[in-house]
Amino acid sequence: MTGQLHGKVALVAGATRGAGRGIAVELGAAGATVYGTGRSTREQRSDYDRPETIEDTAELVTAAGGTGIAVRVDHTDPDQVRDLVRRIEAEQGRLDVLVNDLGGENLMDWRRPIWEHDLDKGLRRLRVGIEAHMITAHFALKLLSKRPGGLVVELTDGTAEVHEQYYRSDCGAFFDIAKTSMHRLARAEGEELREFGGTAVSLTPGWLRSEMMLEHFGVTEENWRESATAPEGFGIAESPAYIGRAVVALAADPDVARWNTQSLSSGYLAKVYGFTDTDGSQPDAWRYIQEVEWPGNPGDPADYR
Repeated sequence: MTGQLHGKVALVAGATRGAGRGIAVELGAAGATVYGTGRSTREQRSDYDRPETIEDTAELVTAAGGTGIAVRVDHTDPDQVRDLVRRIEAEQGRLDVLVNDLGGENLMDWRRPIWEHDLDKGLRRLRVGIEAHMITAHFALKLLSKRPGGLVVELTDGTAEVHEQYYRSDCGAFFDIAKTSMHRLARAEGEELREFGGTAVSLTPGWLRSEMMLEHFGVTEENWRESATAPEGFGIAESPAYIGRAVVALAADPDVARWNTQSLSSGYLAKVYGFTDTDGSQPDAWRYIQEVEWPGNPGDPADYR
């Protein structure tokens, strides 16, 4: 995928860590100029209080072969997002790819019904997981729509098929509403971008080996298979680079419009485009989850890689 996106400009909203960082770096490896946003900088941590920063992400993008530009932005603040898009237009004159990866992993309130859920966390989840996506789209899509071929990717957790079949009771109503809304937002964006030659999709990774997940199970990216506490399903986990390669494949596809308004997964797109994870495998986490894990059927994660 090296050089496929040379000359293209991408905005990854929420690029500090996890899927957002993986996507930003892979876009860089494909030659793109990537504006990576977030609230954690080397001078000031966000409420996540974690060590990853947007400056680190920008350096990784540049080291991979692209041009990484870090911008501190709170995407729930319309003025900050307006200024960001104005800066991209002034500096680049174009926007080819928008990735909305604004989620709020620190806002989980596990296994609580809506009447027991922490209301402040829940409402914050909706603000970050829906409102911030729409604020970003409001300002960025005008610039993106000026050239045909623009791509919008709304990151979510689970495909539309999964969300039709299951309610994520362990995660709760606020999480469920935020994540399922991304399918409808991508539908709306795709319909409105169609006449301008643009494409919008919702896209989900599988079980992501993010920095937070690796830390939770006491492992690193180098020894993740050796966790003594992770459940069997962790064997299907994928690196952040995998979802990044899915975005690159879409952005480099001259026929990307065939996917407009659809719900996609990293595992499915790997089979279509032929890319692999960093270990050379093609994990299909959602197929494993639907066929084995959630129904309680026998099955080995290794058979789904």
